[in-house]
Parts: sequence; structure tokens; C-alpha cells
Amino acid sequence: MISARFLPLLAGTLLAAAAPSVAATTPTVTELVAPAAKAASATRIDPTFWWVGMKNPKLQLLVHSPGIADSKLNMAAYPGVTLEGTQKLESPNYLLVNLTIAPDAKPGKLKLEFKGAKKTTVAYELRQRTTPGDKQKVQGLNQQDFIYFLMPDRFSNGDSKNDYIPDMRAPKVARDSMYSRHGGDLKGIENHFDYLKSMGATAIWMTPVVENDMPKASYHGYALTDYYNTDRRYGTLEEYRQFVDKAHRNGLKVVHDVVLNHMGSKNYLFLDQPAKDWFNQWPQFTRSNYNSLALNDPYASELDRKLYNRGWFDTTMPDVNQSNPLVATYLIQNFLWWVEYTGLDAYRIDTYPYSDPKFLMQWGQALTDEFPNLFMFGEAWVGSTAQQAFFARNIFQPVDGFKSNLESVFDFQSQGAIHDALRGDQPNMNRLYEALQGDWMYQDATRNVTFLDNHDMSRFYSVIGEDFAKYKMGVAWLLTMRGIPQLYYGTEVLMKNFSNPDGKVREDFPGGFAGDKTNYFTAAGRTGQAGEAFTYLSTLANYRKTHPVVATGKLMQFIPQDGVYTYFRYNDQGQTVMVMLNGNKDEKTVDGTRFAERTGGFTSGTEVATGATLSDLKSFKIPGRTAWVVEMKK
Repeated sequence: MISARFLPLLAGTLLAAAAPSVAATTPTVTELVAPAAKAASATRIDPTFWWVGMKNPKLQLLVHSPGIADSKLNMAAYPGVTLEGTQKLESPNYLLVNLTIAPDAKPGKLKLEFKGAKKTTVAYELRQRTTPGDKQKVQGLNQQDFIYFLMPDRFSNGDSKNDYIPDMRAPKVARDSMYSRHGGDLKGIENHFDYLKSMGATAIWMTPVVENDMPKASYHGYALTDYYNTDRRYGTLEEYRQFVDKAHRNGLKVVHDVVLNHMGSKNYLFLDQPAKDWFNQWPQFTRSNYNSLALNDPYASELDRKLYNRGWFDTTMPDVNQSNPLVATYLIQNFLWWVEYTGLDAYRIDTYPYSDPKFLMQWGQALTDEFPNLFMFGEAWVGSTAQQAFFARNIFQPVDGFKSNLESVFDFQSQGAIHDALRGDQPNMNRLYEALQGDWMYQDATRNVTFLDNHDMSRFYSVIGEDFAKYKMGVAWLLTMRGIPQLYYGTEVLMKNFSNPDGKVREDFPGGFAGDKTNYFTAAGRTGQAGEAFTYLSTLANYRKTHPVVATGKLMQFIPQDGVYTYFRYNDQGQTVMVMLNGNKDEKTVDGTRFAERTGGFTSGTEVATGATLSDLKSFKIPGRTAWVVEMKK
């Protein structure tokens, strides 16, 4: 998650938010750490279990228990598993155990015996992999997908039993507070799989479902406190695995939201730090400068680079030191673990550029090696197409050893363009054309994720002045443009508001909670323009789903003229769809002969949303503030 309040844009360049300097009189790291909770008597091991048959035979176990560092480890003989040794860290409460698991090792339990002040025996489980060969697991994403993005806490409450978890720091729901938990959960989402499918969605992206046991604003999920557990207010770990399985059986893929560069300050790893160098430590609290330009600026100062990558994202979000190889291994194993355990299809990576660049290459390669079909797309909220392309697979030469292996990024540039094109009275359709012109910098821009808005910015419907005609233009653009479209929950029923503060764009979905007066999950509840909006969007989304040319076809765009932007999706089989957007208030006459290289051989067209026939392809009269999606006919 990256809030707009951290990212003021000025003259198209991402500038640093007002942030304290290194020497600012703010609390020190030591002062920010709450007194460590009483050490649990139980022995904890991360990863909590592992699998035989992984391509990388190495496994690093992080063992946490009071005084465990002084223990001597004996491992009972286990065919195919070799104990390579142990390693102490600064804290006496941690011990690293390094294992090698041969390809022929069988599932079972390793007997690990720690002999110290007291004897501790642990049965560590090795499981059989299930992802290879199961076509429903780790399917990845592609251009034919349509991602529905939601915040689990704000979508629907399907299980009231998890509304109160007494041993968590924010145990209760309080729907009258925008910063408290509201009670949405995994079961609530499951209950509305049919709603998502009726809309034409093929994938669900949820804000993080991992544990976020923070005392304030824990609903958003981006300050994780346990790498190996779900937040019980959404459901148990096993219920999440079942959720992914049920989604797959319903034809829906699952995108798992992850945070690489920071954690929550109540994470046990921060409360009882394995070593000081597991985190980026500063003499005093120091924020990131939030400016990625320093990473590839040939004239940048080392201080600016350090502030960006090693400064903290926020006071309650400790910055993880990914340049420490032990930390890097811990993180990589964790994200391998989630894929193998659940069979999830894609990772959305929060605040992607803030991580250590070399770690990002190592992390991406490790996941691709084990799960070739896993799709990964990152949030790179930056101010130019070149900077955005820098963080995806691109044509650039390595910069300071960094060559991104991330296959996709959020297309903030086209998202900004559709806002610029539709807000206000004067259409700026050239912005839509220009947003695509820089696609030559990507290895494959069609993998990028397009969107109208998200949880960190003002809602699209409000940005365009609650103009329903403009809304339909934006939806038509989203569902016919190159890339993988993503829709933020509630956009389909005209949810609105400005992100001042963020909670206003993260309101509950009407109908998802007991006592709601409106229920937009049902056709009967979607009255008025909310119903019209849903019908229009679902019509185009389902058309896209059944007509691959719109999703995977080639794209040709024409320079906008007189406030009208026209582009085509077409394929080698002769299928062609024309999209025309008139940003003017008034009707415009468009010279159709300009498009002869794409319309030649066709005699008419059918507008997908209305069924209207266009019989003259040499001249078009398109009404003001109108989007046409036209299937060409011979």
C-alpha cells in the first residue's frame, strides 16, 4: 500500500514528500520498539513446514525460543536430508539451522533435538508438493483475465464468529470508525463468488490476508506481524487454503498481496530482533524520501539512494534489510511457502521499488524457478513511463547491476491519462495516445495491469465529477485497452469519494453487512444508475471474456483529432473491434476513411453495449461524451 499523501506529483515528476531529515529530532529505533513481549516457552520454526521435491535443495530454518542459541542440535538420521550446520545470531533467542534436502527425500517428520539448559525436541514436517501437475493451482494471469480488487474487511462479513478475537490488539469490529475493523472476511467473499462471475471477473485480488496484529488501522493489512499466518479475523490458515481451492473450482484465480520491504512493528521478529542488521537501522527515525529517481539517476547522491531504499515507510513499518543474505533467504522461502501451500496464482507486490534492487532480482528468479506459471506484478507508483518501465522487464541496460525480472507493473501512466482525459470540460484525449507511445520500452507492455483507481487514491467516479457518460467512457477504455484490467470494488456500482483521508475510499460495500439498507449484490438492490453502471460494465467485461480479440488482439491507435480518440483491437483471423471515444460535450463527425487500413473489407459494425448498427464506415457521427465499442462485420 502506498498512500497518495506520500506521493505529491508536480510537473509530472515524483517528488519527495515532506519528510524529516536524518538528523530530525524524532524517536530513535530503540524507542519505537515496544518492550518485547514475554518470550513464548514454545519453540517456533520458520518456515513452519516445508516440502520435498523443491528445485532448490537448500532450506534455512529460523528457530526462535528463549536461550535457543546455546543449544546443541542433534538431528535423527533421515534418508535424503543432511544437516549442514547451525548458526548463531546476535540474539540468544534464535538459531539458524541449515539443511539440504535431496531430490529423492520422502515426506515425513525430521526429529530435531535441541540440548541446552533444557532439552527440546521438535518434529519438523516435510510434505509432498501438490502444485506440480495440478492445473488448477498456480495458473498465473494473462491478458484474458479481469481482476476484481477488494479489501476483505470492507467487502462482506460472512462469518460473525471471527468478529471478536480477544487475544489480538484490535479484537473487536467497529463499523462506525473508518480506521477500525468492520468485520469483512474470506467467507463473505466466498458468498459472492457468483456476483463476481456475473460481472465477468476472472481473478480476485485482496489486500493482504496475512496477520496484521497492530493496535491501529490493522484493517488494510500492509503492516504484517506474522509471515506464516493469516489474520484470524478473516479466517484461519486452513480456511484461506480452502478459499483458494474454492475460488479455483468457481473459475476464479487468486492474487495474493505481499509486502517485501517492511513489516509491522508488532511482528515478533522486530519485538525480539534476531540481529540489528535484520533491519535498516538509523540513529533516529528516518523516513524514505519516497523518490525512486535516485535509483537510476547517473548523478544521484548515495544519501538520496540510501534514504529511498533504507528509510522507513512509516513509524510503525520497520524497513527490512534485504541486503543481509539471511534475511533475503527468510523472505524468499516465505513467499515460496505461500504459493506451494495454497496454490495461489499471482503475487501483487506492494511498494515494489522500495526494496533492495539486487534482492528483487534474486527474489523474482527464485520464485520463477520453482513456479514458472506464477504471475507477479508490482506497484511502481512513479512519475514517468521510463521510470515505470525501469521496474518491469524492459529493453534497458543494467543500472548498477539491476535488471528487473518483474513481468508486469501497474500502469499508473495510463491511469493518470484516463483521469486527465475525462476530468473537467476540455477533453485531453491526446493523453491516452501518449500513454501508450512509450510501450516500446517494455519487453511486453501487454502484461501491464491497467486500472481506473485503487484504495490509495480518489475514486474514479468522483474524479470525473460524477458524470455517468464519462464513467462509461472510462469503463470502455479499461475493458478494451491492452493489458490486464483491474477494477476496484464498488466502481461497478458507482461508489464514490475523495481520498482525504484514505478511509473515505475504503468504505463498506453496500449489502455486505448485516443491517445494510442497500444491497448492491442483488439485481433488485441495484436501482437507478448503480444498476445501469453494473449492466454496462458487465456487458463489456463478459464480451471481452468471450471475444479474445479484445483482450489478446493486436492494438493500433490513431492520433486523436478534434477530441476523438480511436483505436482498434484485431487479430490474424480477421476479427476486429473498433473503440471510439468522444471526449467533447457535442456530437462530432469523424472521417472514417482515416481508418481504412483497419476497416477495409468490412461493411458495417455493431456497437456491443447497445446493439446499434453502424452501416456507414466512411463517416461516423458520434454523440458527445460517448464511447463506442464496435464489432466490425463483413
